[in-house]
Amino acid sequence: MLGVGFDTLTRNDTIELAKRLIDEHSSAYMVTPNPEIVMQTWESEEVCAAVNGANLVIPDGIGVVKASKLLGTPLKERLPGIEIAAEILKYIAESGKSAFLLGAKPGVAEMAAEQMKKDFPGINICGMNDGYFKDDGPVVEKINAAKPDFLLVCLGAPKQELWMAKNRAVLDVGLMAGLGGTLDVFAGTVQRAPEFWQKLNLEWFYRCLKEPVRFKRIYKLPLFLVKAMGKRLRKIFNGK
Repeated sequence: MLGVGFDTLTRNDTIELAKRLIDEHSSAYMVTPNPEIVMQTWESEEVCAAVNGANLVIPDGIGVVKASKLLGTPLKERLPGIEIAAEILKYIAESGKSAFLLGAKPGVAEMAAEQMKKDFPGINICGMNDGYFKDDGPVVEKINAAKPDFLLVCLGAPKQELWMAKNRAVLDVGLMAGLGGTLDVFAGTVQRAPEFWQKLNLEWFYRCLKEPVRFKRIYKLPLFLVKAMGKRLRKIFNGK
């Protein structure tokens, strides 16, 4: 859809596929594009290749789901990355596997780990590293020493997508997932939108109200809708 190949999956399908990729332990990676990330793929061939090279591509933003319907190729449902991550962490805890937390500011991963231990009793957090590093080498060595089954990569887009695509060949992990601010949410340094806003599919707007600087990042979003509408019209005129 608009240059990004999304997997057409239900929530349950996604979780089951993630479990399988974890069990295979072959350095697979998952991305969770919203309209902003889709737009980044238009501006950079490298970002486009990183997103489309993922083993699992799920729609995080409601705008992506709406556009898919407009284009006549509807996705089954919106799959927020943080919710899918929570289900995977539950599986990690129940199956005796391990997770590594990568990203956010110094100290945030530690706070997130403490909350995860409360939410998912028995979970094995086998390592952590903040996102403020310049050299991949020592971080890769640290991750490989831990051999995590699930690696949460929370570096922000498109840095996290590029990082996973670049390092997958040298990492000894099960499944990596680009999850933006997920560690901040678990740590409590960032509050997720209340359920009321989530049900209205306005979680993105709530976050912008809480962090006005985000408005600068979404000013191009009308272009996303224009491109989707333009493609739909071309299909109609071409009789498809």
